[in-house]
Amino acid sequence: MNINLYIARRIFSSKENRENLSHRIVNIALFGIVLGLVVLILSVAIVTGYKSEVGRKVIGFGSHLQIVNLDSNQSFETSPISQNQPFLPELKSIEGIRHVQIFATKPGIIRTDDEIQGVVLKGIGPDFDWSFFQENKVAGETFQVQDTVRSNKIWISKQMADLLKLKLGDDLNMFFINGSEFVPRQRKFQLAGIYKTSLEEFDRMFVLVDINHIRRLNNWKEDQISGFEILVNDFKELEPVEKDVNDLLLRNTTPDSPVLQVVSIKEKYRHIFDWLGLLDMNVWVILTLMVLVAGFNMVSSLLVIILERTQMIGILKAMGARNWSIRKVFLYFSVMLILKALVWGNILGIGICLIQQYTHVFKLDPSSYYLEYVPIHLTVLHLVLLNVGTVLITVLMLLLPSYFITKVSPEKTIRFE
Repeated sequence: MNINLYIARRIFSSKENRENLSHRIVNIALFGIVLGLVVLILSVAIVTGYKSEVGRKVIGFGSHLQIVNLDSNQSFETSPISQNQPFLPELKSIEGIRHVQIFATKPGIIRTDDEIQGVVLKGIGPDFDWSFFQENKVAGETFQVQDTVRSNKIWISKQMADLLKLKLGDDLNMFFINGSEFVPRQRKFQLAGIYKTSLEEFDRMFVLVDINHIRRLNNWKEDQISGFEILVNDFKELEPVEKDVNDLLLRNTTPDSPVLQVVSIKEKYRHIFDWLGLLDMNVWVILTLMVLVAGFNMVSSLLVIILERTQMIGILKAMGARNWSIRKVFLYFSVMLILKALVWGNILGIGICLIQQYTHVFKLDPSSYYLEYVPIHLTVLHLVLLNVGTVLITVLMLLLPSYFITKVSPEKTIRFE
């Protein structure tokens, strides 16, 4: 039998402790640990969920990776490449790649009777993955892209539709200017779908049309595109996949072929992903402060308990118990208190997360936060790391105050009593 653990259990379950001053102080410390763990769980869940949701929406507009002409600049007027590339079969077989699709972009202007709005046409092909826009669809249906007949259907954002006072089925005129032409070209489209992602920077910019319109406007050949979009299975594996794609392009580069480059979504929208990366620092600050507060609460509680148990410490020493053995009694007792607090902290923290995840009771301003509600993403790994980390750091902080047990003299404590 572990005598140290047995004594710790007796102290922990003793009813007379409830009448001592230490009981009230311990309750305050436990409340601090519970509150701290709830804050930790919510912080990690919210920040992880926020980064995931915003990143997913940005990726929905631009994919994880793009293969484009090296001569293409940062504008949406791109240099074309052929969609019939010899590396395509091998590209689609790279581990980690979920989907490959063609795309083209071109700036344009939407004009109605009362309003005018500059936009970027994103031309899509027959292989376009509609899943992201289906998830964010407000109204309408997808349109089919064919090689022989151009579709006049168009998708725009709800923000743009409200600004231009457009509804499903309405016709809208768009104007385009090519660098070598003085007279703008005009195209008429029919509004077939409306989406809303709450990413204002993107919602007020991108519209979806048949890629054949952009080919015609740019005087491109039937097989020319702006590039390829690549969707990967796991965002965490983006860099290895990017390296594999780069290696594939280098192996297939010939002296007479255009030089292609791979552009990561992190590079294309660096300002957004750098901003999301700063959120990790906020989480680490919160984690550090909450764990330190919990640790100091337990330190003060342990010191009070040691003072109240001075006679017991003296008796144990008189019976031959060593200092480290007695210190382990109080460390075991502290761990029991911490575990009790963690149980309640997990119940409350996970409960609030589940309520928010399924009811979206806490809302956000989309114009400021890009989302309509507070997102939640919590995994078992996060919970395990938070709980284990809290226990380990708090117990390590308790090693120093437990050292005061070595200063207790059995002769003085027993004689005093």
